[in-house]
Amino acid sequence: MTRTLSTPPTMLSGCLAGAPQPVIPVAGGGLLRPWERADARAFLSAYEDEGTRRWHTHRPSTVAQVEEWFDGYRQAWEREKGCHWAVARDSGEVLGRMALRGVDFEDGVANAAYWVLPAARGAGVASRALAAVSAWALDDIGFHRLELDHSTRNDASCRVATRAGYLLEGTKRSSAVHDDGRHDMHLHARVRGDR
Repeated sequence: MTRTLSTPPTMLSGCLAGAPQPVIPVAGGGLLRPWERADARAFLSAYEDEGTRRWHTHRPSTVAQVEEWFDGYRQAWEREKGCHWAVARDSGEVLGRMALRGVDFEDGVANAAYWVLPAARGAGVASRALAAVSAWALDDIGFHRLELDHSTRNDASCRVATRAGYLLEGTKRSSAVHDDGRHDMHLHARVRGDR
């Protein structure tokens, strides 16, 4: 079935894949860069950490699976379906992950997701990286709205979102399944023009 949009799309095809995936500087040092095969072990180590596992139910269990995920991330960029970066020091050392998923060009909306490795927690790495990708997506690329959700029990993720300018819009009751059962999820959003 072909659907005809009655309004022009917020964003045009090609605004992502028309160029290589960028490296985005992060305030205070560090950068967002595309994942490299050499990052696979660091990526896997995040999912071996109980703090990450508690909030993420989609988890790789081998380096080979991580490499498949990285291939999928490259394809998502090429197909304009998602954007996935390593959060890294200027030296290249991986500190975490930042992503925009569920890219919708018609409405100009995407969903942010992130984690940081245990050694990088509590230093503002995630909130600065989220602020950097948000500025790029809203100001440079033309998204209108970025959303993210997290368990209402995940206070650290809530702090990351609010520090990066994402307003808490409400609670989605019993919205996601975690290892310990269903969780209510906070919905945050940042809209172009928010400061």
